[in-house]
Amino acid sequence: MQSNRLHRLKAFWLAAVLAVTSPGLTGCRDQTSAPVPVVKLSVWWSDETESSLINSAIESFQEKYAGEANFEITVSRENVLTSKETVLANPEAAADIFVFADDQFDTLRQAGALLEITENTESVIAANGGRDNGACRAAMYNDKLYACPLTSGNGYFLYYNAKYFSDEDVKNLDRILDISAENGKKTAIDYSSGWYIYSFFRAAGLQLHVSEDGLTNYCNWNADDTPYTGVDVANAMLDIAAHKGFTSCDDVGFINGVKNGTIIAGVNGAWNAQAVKEAWGDDFATAKLPEFTLAGDQVQMCSFSGYKLVGVNSASKNSDWAVKLAEYLSSEEMQLRRFEITGECPSNLKAAASPAVQSSPAVAALSEQSAFADAQRITDAYWHPSYVFGTIIAGENPDNQDLQTLLDNMTDEITAAPQQKGPADETD
Repeated sequence: MQSNRLHRLKAFWLAAVLAVTSPGLTGCRDQTSAPVPVVKLSVWWSDETESSLINSAIESFQEKYAGEANFEITVSRENVLTSKETVLANPEAAADIFVFADDQFDTLRQAGALLEITENTESVIAANGGRDNGACRAAMYNDKLYACPLTSGNGYFLYYNAKYFSDEDVKNLDRILDISAENGKKTAIDYSSGWYIYSFFRAAGLQLHVSEDGLTNYCNWNADDTPYTGVDVANAMLDIAAHKGFTSCDDVGFINGVKNGTIIAGVNGAWNAQAVKEAWGDDFATAKLPEFTLAGDQVQMCSFSGYKLVGVNSASKNSDWAVKLAEYLSSEEMQLRRFEITGECPSNLKAAASPAVQSSPAVAALSEQSAFADAQRITDAYWHPSYVFGTIIAGENPDNQDLQTLLDNMTDEITAAPQQKGPADETD
């Protein structure tokens, strides 16, 4: 199976082996000089639209270090969402440098797959906002850097059609829902996704994060002795679900509703910015998430934030050069050029402060929301029970189940220890 996997990866190569002899190395050379080493490196990148960018960056990297090494660098395609599984399946066969989503960080680090970045560490951290910045926190453990930040754009915020809403209207979810209903339209939030319902529980001060053991989650969403309880959150979500101006739908439903005019506002991710902009034209607008009513108070909705990171395989046979290349591929210039192609927000402060980036409504909304955003640090045990709970609430609790029991069941599953494989599983 692994050989087939590698065979498929090779089929997606975006560039053949780049064997470049550095300028100035041909012809006569001092007979006493040390031979220039051949350095072989492999890179996994996710998006085919970036192939020309990556290849030109590698050529520039080779020119920068001409005379120090002759490089043979391969670039292959590996989906950023599956990097973890592919690397861990066979670390020795994985690329020296690979891009991955930050929610894979803990698993990769605990498996020993990520090389600690010890070269230019402080400059990398400073360039990406410092140790307290979300992008750096996503790439660090125990104050050690294990990857180079690349983006800070995998988050979500409020899209709205300015034909219907003012800047003041979109500060409050009640007002947004009322305006939607008055116009026979909808505001969309995907209750079936734990990615989004986190907004309500975190806003209440309730906690969800991976435990110290790295294998289980800590979650107190069923708390009944906190300032805002889990039942308070569930009731608030039920009130929203029952509003005539609300709809729960996934990404496809959101975009379809935006295009056909039935949805005029919604909580969704930066990756859909272009599609929404094309549908709404000059009325396209964005903002941080609004406040919502919780136990009679107005509370700011929170969010997950997401980052892409560039990691170096700890099994790399040329790790020193791999670190240099990883840093180069995540540099200010590269992040800015990637933004021009993908629209993803750079994590590098100078790149993010450029006029081109600052003029993007999606980036502006992400920046505003970042003060109320947390890096996604959870195990896979979270997704199914949060889906079940959210789906029941989106349907307005049709069986009238006890809310505390629903919360207890969800929390028990979220915090459950992973099942141990038995002998039968090992032989599958």
